[in-house]
Amino acid sequence: MYEPVSEVPGYLEIVDIAGLVRGASEGNGLGNEFLSHITAVDGIFHVIRIFDNQEVSHVEGNVDALRDLDIIHSELRLKDIETVNNALVPVRRISKADPDKRLELEVLEKALDWLTTGHDIKDGVWNFREYSIINNLLLLSSKPFIYVVNLSVEDYLRQKNKWLPKVKSWIDEHSPGSIMIPMSVAFEQQYEALTDETERTNFLTEKNTRTQIPRLITTGFRCLKLIVFFTVGSDEVRAWVIREGCTAPKAAGTIHTDFEEKFIRAEVMKFEDLKELGSEQNVRSEGKYYTKGKDYIVEDGDILLIKHGGGGKKKR
Repeated sequence: MYEPVSEVPGYLEIVDIAGLVRGASEGNGLGNEFLSHITAVDGIFHVIRIFDNQEVSHVEGNVDALRDLDIIHSELRLKDIETVNNALVPVRRISKADPDKRLELEVLEKALDWLTTGHDIKDGVWNFREYSIINNLLLLSSKPFIYVVNLSVEDYLRQKNKWLPKVKSWIDEHSPGSIMIPMSVAFEQQYEALTDETERTNFLTEKNTRTQIPRLITTGFRCLKLIVFFTVGSDEVRAWVIREGCTAPKAAGTIHTDFEEKFIRAEVMKFEDLKELGSEQNVRSEGKYYTKGKDYIVEDGDILLIKHGGGGKKKR
């Protein structure tokens, strides 16, 4: 619509980390190297294999999705227990002479008890002060999970496999609120190998299904509480990734720090309105072009024109 010189999409960075094996918390397999990689990410896509294939080996010797789920979560908790115990050593010593450290001691002991009784940190109920202390430890079980269930092509197309209901029940019991996405990596490989869009459309129509990659990305955004707003113009159309609940000045600050400091107002239209009405002028004519102040909470799909005190309006 704007025919810009450049287009910059928002993106979700997904890192492929080697599989976790039993005993990783004690150094087996890639061990601590693997676990340190998990520490660096904001959320976890846990890929669960539920297909049988003699040509694709399994480190445990056979396919058992529930066993694999137990192993992963157990290893993450064991590493967290080690981390909390290490943090407790100096806190216990210092708290005897420093009353301010006693709260930290209580919180760490509470977290340790929660972990040793088989619970993930993300499933606990923590107040703000408790969470701020726990958050400093970057515990692995505190991260949000999305469970990606990897089926064979045949099972994916018929959406049937004996493990699917079992995995769903396990998730509901052990990781309530987490999302499960059934997909077939082998099918996605077939789809991605097609370079022509018409071929891709015909392929999905013939198979009577869809690719799960868009769902994977959008679910990842929601899981991390991320949204996108747009700035538009003939020079550039760009998607900016921000946290849910971000005010207009904070959103402006992602473009340039001066925009937040000197923010005056934001002119806002919704992507869906622009798509439906066909032009910015039509959006204005229909009364769906809004002026918002510093308290405005930016919504997913907003198109913003930021006005500030540093030289007029900016579309970037």
